[in-house]
Amino acid sequence: MAKQLNYQTLREIFTRFHAADPAPVGELDHVNVYTLVVAVALSAQATDVGVNKATKELFKIADTPEKMLALGEEGLIEHIKTIGLFRNKAKNVIKLSRILVEDYGGEVPNSRAALVSLPGVGRKTANVVLNMWWRMPAQAVDTHIFRVGNRSGICPGKDVDAVERAIEDNIPADFQLHAHHWLILHGRYHCKARKPLCATCIIRDLCEFEEKNL
Repeated sequence: MAKQLNYQTLREIFTRFHAADPAPVGELDHVNVYTLVVAVALSAQATDVGVNKATKELFKIADTPEKMLALGEEGLIEHIKTIGLFRNKAKNVIKLSRILVEDYGGEVPNSRAALVSLPGVGRKTANVVLNMWWRMPAQAVDTHIFRVGNRSGICPGKDVDAVERAIEDNIPADFQLHAHHWLILHGRYHCKARKPLCATCIIRDLCEFEEKNL
């Protein structure tokens, strides 16, 4: 685990991220906040590309909790059976859809506490939805962010909660909204798990990673 970078270094890192990609966006396809919740819930232990393939036709016919309930669990399984853990995920999507209809009038709540109470929705999923849909500076820490944060010193922590706190406590406030997207994309396409592309990394001179591949 690298040591926590100081404020000025972090400001320079995120200034570079912003210059390279001023408005980063998540890569999960969705048509409204409900389909965003479903897509993120389906993405656990699956790739965004795989989820997008599965939901392309699904969201044409089930883009509200009411329509999802009408489709039913077996109908949903037919659309998502290429995704890992599809049976359990289908159960959760149907359960959360029923709760949204019965308790929230079919609307997705914009409260983290309410979101995490839904089946299959953890803190990471809730933070993604709060950030992407309601533009709150919520930090959804995935494996990419955990790796990048600890390698570089941007947001080191022994677990995802510690990394989330490190982002909130140390990254300059004006970069908080897009912070987790920049870090996810950097981890996905540059600071890869097995072969990080250090030679072409835009923050290589600021990063604390001791095993830089130059």
